[in-house]
Amino acid sequence: MNQKKLNECQEQRSKCIVYTRVMGYHRPVESFNIGKKGEHQERKFFLEEHKSKSLRSYVA
Repeated sequence: MNQKKLNECQEQRSKCIVYTRVMGYHRPVESFNIGKKGEHQERKFFLEEHKSKSLRSYVA
């Protein structure tokens, strides 16, 4: 999207609040201190592979 299009749609935009899980509960990233914000930016995201076999086949 170019800058002209962004300027035209500015009034339709709204603030997006990003939450992340910290110590078992969700918190907004904007409430983090500067050190925690830096740590959040360095995180690596990944996708887990879906296992084709069900767990039932492993239970005796």
